[in-house]
Amino acid sequence: MPSKPQISIPATYMRGGTSKGVFFRLEDLPAAAQVPGEARDKLLLRVIGSPDPYGKQIDGMGGATSSTSKTVILSKSARVDHDVDYLFGQVSIDAAFVDWSGNCGNLSAAVGPFAVSNGLVDPARVPHDGIAVIRIWQANIGKTIVSHVPINGGQVQETGDFELDGVTFPAAEVQLEFMDPAAEEEGAAGAMFPTGQLVDELEVPGLGSLKATMINAGIPTIFINAESIGMTGTELQEAINSDPSTLAMFESIRAYGALRMGLIKHVSEAAKRQHTPKVAFVAAPKSYVASSGKPVNAADIDLLVRALSMGKLHHAMMGTAAVAIGTAAAIPGTLVNLAAGGGMRQAVRFGHPSGSLRVGAEATQIGNDWVVKKAIMSRSARVLMEGVVRIPGDTF
Repeated sequence: MPSKPQISIPATYMRGGTSKGVFFRLEDLPAAAQVPGEARDKLLLRVIGSPDPYGKQIDGMGGATSSTSKTVILSKSARVDHDVDYLFGQVSIDAAFVDWSGNCGNLSAAVGPFAVSNGLVDPARVPHDGIAVIRIWQANIGKTIVSHVPINGGQVQETGDFELDGVTFPAAEVQLEFMDPAAEEEGAAGAMFPTGQLVDELEVPGLGSLKATMINAGIPTIFINAESIGMTGTELQEAINSDPSTLAMFESIRAYGALRMGLIKHVSEAAKRQHTPKVAFVAAPKSYVASSGKPVNAADIDLLVRALSMGKLHHAMMGTAAVAIGTAAAIPGTLVNLAAGGGMRQAVRFGHPSGSLRVGAEATQIGNDWVVKKAIMSRSARVLMEGVVRIPGDTF
């Protein structure tokens, strides 16, 4: 039986923060996939190896986790005050869809290095030695990210001694500034707190009323207290991801929170919006042992946070959720702020399953509204492989 041969597409496989993804230049995609739509989604699904009823993504580049089922499309920016346009696609593992509803904060760390190395940044803006300040337009959410990329001898520096919990080996530090991080979500009117409250009573069938802070910053996130759902905040992945009833509980919280935030019109729509919102639970500091065996001491952190991504507890912390954590921690009265001890703060260090992370944000109250100009954190990035990916010619 005759069949179409495979086609080759230039691509780079990169780690950014605690995530990995396949990076493309927009101009390198087949013409039909250079615009949003079915062809693009089918191409990315086939590259990653989805949908896979086995949940393994064996026939693709995906790693069968939310942290490794990711794609990025980059192009020179059409905006005079930006260098590169960045579009992120979260590929479902077991279903045939790509979620374009939010950003990936971890892979954001790889955008600047990729853009410099692949000719998407004006060479005049890249020093021979020093820091290249790359202005990124995050197209999914319409926000600016400023990436500080180390340059050595005219090339992106990838190796270094910066350590990031959740990543085994050290690398060069990439500092990210998420400008005006309050997300502009349809139905939420761009409000940082779409319900108008720092803390709400969220009604979830089967669970009753839960106190929740629902915030649009970095990525729409629903924060609840760990103790309200029988958790301690020190849980690791296996404690939650091996329990279908617990995962179903979190998905129910996520769906009803999304409805309350105005992100969906009916709870059934949450199943088609897996990437956003995130749901996380917080607690006061406690000592625990991270997944690597590293001890995390209560005295070294301000609070505990665990977050779910694509229906599973994340092995560390999503970068965009870290922005939400830092932003909420800076605003007195949110559940995140209260778990950290309350009061005004410009930075917070939180414990997650792989260790700890520091994120900074400074909040200002204007009338009844809170404004955060930027959130700052450090990540690292590295090219793992570059060349071409191949997909069957009849994919789209």
